[in-house]
Amino acid sequence: MTGAKANILEAIGGTPIVKLQKVAKHVAAEIFVKCEYLNPAGSMKDRVALNIVSDAERRGLLGAGATIVEATSGNTGMGLALVAALRGYQCVFVMPDKMSQEKVAALRAFGARVVICPTAVEPEDPRSYYQTAKRIVQETPGAYYANQYHNPSNPEAHYLSTAPEIWAQTNGEVDVFVAGMGTGGTISGCGRYFREKKKDFRLIGVDPIGSLYYEYVKTGRMTRPFSYYVEGIGEDFLPTTMNLKILDEVIRVDDKECFLMTRELVRQEGLYVGGSSGAAVAGAIKYAEMSKRKENILVLLPDSAQKYLSKIFDDKWMRENGFLDEPDLLGTVSQLLRSRPERPVVTAKLGVRVRDVIAQMRDNGISQLPVVGPNGRLAGIVAEVDLLNHLVKGEGGLDSPIDDLVESDYATVSPATRVHLMRNIFNDAKVVVVEERDKIVGVITKIDLIEYLAERRGSVV
Repeated sequence: MTGAKANILEAIGGTPIVKLQKVAKHVAAEIFVKCEYLNPAGSMKDRVALNIVSDAERRGLLGAGATIVEATSGNTGMGLALVAALRGYQCVFVMPDKMSQEKVAALRAFGARVVICPTAVEPEDPRSYYQTAKRIVQETPGAYYANQYHNPSNPEAHYLSTAPEIWAQTNGEVDVFVAGMGTGGTISGCGRYFREKKKDFRLIGVDPIGSLYYEYVKTGRMTRPFSYYVEGIGEDFLPTTMNLKILDEVIRVDDKECFLMTRELVRQEGLYVGGSSGAAVAGAIKYAEMSKRKENILVLLPDSAQKYLSKIFDDKWMRENGFLDEPDLLGTVSQLLRSRPERPVVTAKLGVRVRDVIAQMRDNGISQLPVVGPNGRLAGIVAEVDLLNHLVKGEGGLDSPIDDLVESDYATVSPATRVHLMRNIFNDAKVVVVEERDKIVGVITKIDLIEYLAERRGSVV
């Protein structure tokens, strides 16, 4: 029949671009969104899945009736399940336990086997969803590991499909591209294409607090990641599909910003999107507020609200997790800082002598000291134990520069981060550094948190 597609895979792509009318009307830039949630399986990952499977078939890696295995937050799994249904493959998907039940149910609706793993473990832990996926591949005859985090077919999909489509739709009238930072496929693939078309094109990544991308881009150090609620963006390791060198800026957002913006996009703009879309738009607005330029910003909206009805769009869940405006009994990091006696943030600079850092700690009565680079940005921390080991081992003197002792055993948060998340953070990090617009505004230790919580408990009693 005229006008019909041969199959559902031919319907992938061709998603519309829409201008935001209300949530970004206060900025000079015009912000547009690419509605990737309108793809057949509900996300931009349809493009990636089709390219991964097609490439594997061309290279003879997928035989008849083979099993596709993937570690996924849900969307890549849905795309792979869609392609597998048409091409006769079995699927096994491994997911972290923070993902919504809608995502799990949707994958099972396609006949896929879903394996759930704990979120709060290191990527190298055999219980992690990355390692579990690898084990299943080894145990399953004829299995193919899609491996979106290290498969070049991931960014290639966006270079060949998403970016050219955007360029054609807009006639090249785009100045800035904004996307959430996950596997890196979207921003790396699209970014490569856009830079080939326009050298001064700007690429902005959006990263949730708890992920390691932001600090790594800003300081070059691998800090301690910690758990967060928004799904589908941020990482606790560096995928090879992510080209961080291509970025012009990274904007950081917290869970509450992501979820409230997501709800506003549905209610004010009619865009039926999920949490990573809220994150990307919140980041784009922050960028526009900082740049103050009149330019065309395009934001990619990855997936739909359908997968988050039991979370982001459930007032009870939002309230229980402190994301609505009801009083939060423990408060935020900003409240914790205000509860302490006012004191300046003490830092040391890279290159200073060990003896000077010891004197700073002694004179200020502190046990950890943030170290900043020439640009004033955080480069790491030095703790008492680092100085002790340095002196006991005798590998350097008091006049040695502090640089070799600077550690990455810290986590960073914003003033808006909720205090109840701090317990999990301190399970892995020695100290928490509070940053606002790349400036250190506070340092929190375990005893600071204990004293704050004890005071709150006392006031409640």
